[in-house]
Amino acid sequence: MNKIYITDYIENPEIETSILGDQLSHKINDSIEVILVWHEEINKSFIDKLPNLKGIIRYGVGYDNIDLNYAASKNIKVCNTPDYGIDEVSDTATAMILNISRGVSQYNFLSKNLKSDWQENTLKKLRRISECKLGVIGAGRIGGSVLLKSKSLGFQTFFYDPYVSRGHDKMLNSKQINELNDLISLCDVISIHTPLTDETKGMVNKDFIAKMKASSSLVNTARGKIINDIDDFYTPLKTNKLYSLALDVLPDEPPKESKLISAWRKGEKWLGNRLTINPHTAYYSKESFKEMRVKASKNALRFIQGLPPLNEIKSIQIN
Repeated sequence: MNKIYITDYIENPEIETSILGDQLSHKINDSIEVILVWHEEINKSFIDKLPNLKGIIRYGVGYDNIDLNYAASKNIKVCNTPDYGIDEVSDTATAMILNISRGVSQYNFLSKNLKSDWQENTLKKLRRISECKLGVIGAGRIGGSVLLKSKSLGFQTFFYDPYVSRGHDKMLNSKQINELNDLISLCDVISIHTPLTDETKGMVNKDFIAKMKASSSLVNTARGKIINDIDDFYTPLKTNKLYSLALDVLPDEPPKESKLISAWRKGEKWLGNRLTINPHTAYYSKESFKEMRVKASKNALRFIQGLPPLNEIKSIQIN
């Protein structure tokens, strides 16, 4: 009994209790075999407090707050919950892409200061959606969903993902690009949908931005630290090298004070609502939040029942 423990965030575990019953402990103790984790840092110090720990389950998709190397050295299995909220995140990314393509937020900013002329104040760089090239980096569950939704809206769609099998492009009705730099320089809007790994950490840096097509835009609803430094975007946005930036995730959350964050907070005229920031909430709807908790809890129960857990993270990706 009392072998499963929730480390953080869930204040009322009624969903978890309905599935786990008296297997769920409200206090941490030596008998804990499985932990359900939100943002708690699961490092060596935390793991060593639990001598009987067998499984770590992340409520969400990302697992960069878990020391995978140390868990593996202790024969502790780590799982995530990747099969929830796919529509919510892909819908958010698609909404951001549409907002960029039709200038909705920029027009809202512009309209506040119009006193006489009105309809003539058009954003000259806007193009018909069918002329817009959308590039997705990472064509898995969420990235693939973004490609399918965007294709149905009329975008020309492209993706870069060296880890999908050949023929994946046929399923997504999208063109696969073999080199990342080719995608970066080709597309009008780039949307990122990769996990945070040694390969992708800091991937979006000054060099990446310099290779982007003139007046292009970037959307990130994946992991914040894929962006090296948010101020790398300050000059490209101010000089109109880049058209706009939309982020659900940030390198630091909440954001640390910086030149770009200061301009965003102040609503500076030159920025003109070309930077959209959401507080890492793309995953959320009432339905997805429940789905996440149900699936994580059922997976924890599999550990206790001696069944193979679902969504085990096999590879050690982050040092």
